[in-house]
Amino acid sequence: MKSSFDSIATPPAFSAQKHCTMDRARHRVVLCAMAGLLAATCAAAQVVTIDTHGNARTGPGSAPVDRRYSQIQPTHVALTQSELDAKTRLELIRVMQSEQGFAMRPFPRGHKGLTLVANGKLEPAGEAYLAMATEQGLCAKPGDRLVLSDVKFEKNKIVFDLNGGPDPKHRFLRHIQIGTGAGTNPVVQDNGQEAMGARLTLAFQNHVPELTGGDVKALLSPLISFDLKTPIQAFTDTLPPKLKEAILNHHVMVGMSTDMVLFAMGSPQSKSREIEGQMPFEEWIYGQPPKDVQFVRINGNRVIRVEVAKMGETPLIFTNDEVTGLMRTDGTPLIPDKTTRTVAMGDAERDPNTQAPTAPPSLRKPGETLPQNDPKESTGVMRPVQFPKPKPTEDSAGQTGATPAPAAEPAKPQTDTPEDAHPAPSSSSQQHTGSN
Repeated sequence: MKSSFDSIATPPAFSAQKHCTMDRARHRVVLCAMAGLLAATCAAAQVVTIDTHGNARTGPGSAPVDRRYSQIQPTHVALTQSELDAKTRLELIRVMQSEQGFAMRPFPRGHKGLTLVANGKLEPAGEAYLAMATEQGLCAKPGDRLVLSDVKFEKNKIVFDLNGGPDPKHRFLRHIQIGTGAGTNPVVQDNGQEAMGARLTLAFQNHVPELTGGDVKALLSPLISFDLKTPIQAFTDTLPPKLKEAILNHHVMVGMSTDMVLFAMGSPQSKSREIEGQMPFEEWIYGQPPKDVQFVRINGNRVIRVEVAKMGETPLIFTNDEVTGLMRTDGTPLIPDKTTRTVAMGDAERDPNTQAPTAPPSLRKPGETLPQNDPKESTGVMRPVQFPKPKPTEDSAGQTGATPAPAAEPAKPQTDTPEDAHPAPSSSSQQHTGSN
C-alpha cells in the first residue's frame, strides 16, 4: 500500500526532521491493514472509567456534570394575565407548526421529554437530564436542525413534538387486521420502525396567556434557536467562548470530539489506523508539504494527541487535555476523585518496580479485623477449649466404671435332625427286617 505522500515532490529545503515525519506517515499507512485485523483483538484491553455510584454526580466533592446538561438561565419575557383565546391559538399553530430551529441542548427521545417552565427552570436538569439522554438516546445533538412537527395546547401547557415526535403514528391501528385466512391485511400499512423524535413541553402557572409567535420563540430560546444561522454557527453557539473561537479559527485542541474537529478542519486528506501498546487509535492527516501538516490522533470519539509538523522546524506535539475542563459546569480541569476507579478490560500487566502486588482475596469486610488482632479489653483472654468428660455409670457390683457389655447367650448343641423328626430305627430292627 502506498501513501499519498509518495507522489509529492519534497523540496530540497525540507529538513531531515521533516523527512523523518514523512517516513513515519508512510509507515503508518502501511500498517493500516494490520491494525484493522488487530483492532478486534485489542479492543478488550481499552481502559474504561466507571463511576462507583453508577452515574455522574453533582455537588461538592464530586465531578460536575457536563455543561450541556446543567440548569439553564431563566428568560425574562413579559407575560399578560389574560387567557389565550381560540383565535390566538389558531394563529400560534399556524406560525409555530413546521417551524425550524437549531438545538441548543441535547434532546432525548421518549414520551415524557423535557419540560421548560416559562421564565423558569428546566426539568429535568443535571444528573436526571443526563440519565434520560443515556437511557432513551438522543433525537438531536447541540447544533442539529429541529422541526416543530406538531403543536398541542392543554390547560396550562404547550406541547411541541420535534422531528416527528416520540410516539409512532397509528399506535393502535397498526395492531388491527381485517380479513380471513391468508388474506388478512392490516388497517394501516406500517414499516414497524420506532419513532426517533422528541417532545418539549412549555409550562405556565395557571393557564396559557396571550402570546405571539415571537414570545413563544423567546421563551424557547434556551433550548431552541430560531435565528438564521449556518450549521457551524449553530454548533459553535452551544460551546464555551474559548472553544468556539478555536473552532472558528480552525484550531484543533486535545479533548475535542470528532464533530468539533470536522467543523474546525473539515474532512481529512487521509486516515490511518494503528495500535500503540494495547490502545487502537485513528490518525487524521491534514495538509500537504511544503505547507504545515497536522496529525490528529483520535481514540474513540476524542482527540488524544495533536502533532504539527512545519517545514524546517521541530514537530510540535500536544497531549494535555484542554477541552474537558471547558465543557464542565465549573470550568475546572478534569481531576480524578475518590468516586471513580479505572478498570482495565482484559489482562492487566503490573510493573513490579512501581506497582504493589494484588492483595489476596478475603471474605472480611473493609476495616474488619481477625479475633486475635482485637484488643484484650473487649474480647478477654483466650483460653484452651476443654471438651466435656464422659458421664460415669455404676454396675451391679457397685463398682464405678464403664457400662458392661451384655453377656453372650450359651450356644445350643447342634443336631443333625430337627426336633420334630422321628428317631432313626435301631440296628436290631434292621437286621430283623432283613432276615424276614
